[in-house]
Formats: sequence, C-alpha cells, structure tokens
Amino acid sequence: MKFKTINKEDLETMSFDDIAYVILKEKGKKMKVSEIFKIICNVLNLGDAAFEAQIGDFFSLISTEKRFIQLEKGYIDLRENHTSEININEIENELEDDIPTEEVQEDEDEEDKENNYYDDIDDMDDDNPDDDYKDLVIVDEGYEDEVDL
Repeated sequence: MKFKTINKEDLETMSFDDIAYVILKEKGKKMKVSEIFKIICNVLNLGDAAFEAQIGDFFSLISTEKRFIQLEKGYIDLRENHTSEININEIENELEDDIPTEEVQEDEDEEDKENNYYDDIDDMDDDNPDDDYKDLVIVDEGYEDEVDL
C-alpha cells in the first residue's frame, strides 16, 4: 500500500501507528519521530496545536509498538529492516581470544590451591584416630545424685 495513494477518508480511519508504518515502509529508511508525526498531522489537517498536544502520546505509541525499533538520536525505523544474527561460536571464540593466557594460568593455580586446602583439611582428620577422644569427658550416671541441685 502506497501512502500517497491512500485517500483521506481511509487515512482518518487508520491509527497513527498504522500510518507511521506505511510512511516508513514507503520511505525505506529511518526517520525522526517528530518528522513522521508532522507528516501525519499535515495529511490529516490536525495543525500545530494538535502536533504539540499529541507528540508525546505518539512517541509512547511508537515506542511500545513491536513493529518499530528506536534508534539513536531520535530516529525510528521498522523492526523488519533491522535483523540481527547471533553466532554463539563466534562470540565464544572472541571471548577466548580476549583472555590473556597468563590470567587463565593464574586462575588454574588458584583453583589448585583451593583444592589442596580442602584436601589438607580432610587429611588432618585421618591422621590419628586416638586424638579424636582426648577431650572427651566421661560422666558417671550416678553423678547427679552426688551434686546438690
């Protein structure tokens, strides 16, 4: 559907975001939100007062509509014109290339130290089983009878 071929009666029945979609589709490039809304106001003969009063609502409408994507410096475009292809393998390779090998070695050394620490603690418990009972106190069952409570 071409914007210029749509008659005024049909434009009046369309929502602002639908008109903006047709405008961006026909232009084929990004535009500023204010430029798009100015075109809409001019075509619908809304005037400058309506532009001033409704530009905020139009911006909110466009920013929440999934067909549009916000770009830098107040520009907006159709989301279908901006696709992203993510290759996980390329990202992982880039991340691996960014890590210096010295840091990887240091990280491995720290992990070894931590593992050795816990191994030492486990070994300490197994040294001498008789030491486990040296602080043990044996209480005679008749002890309570001898003490005044």
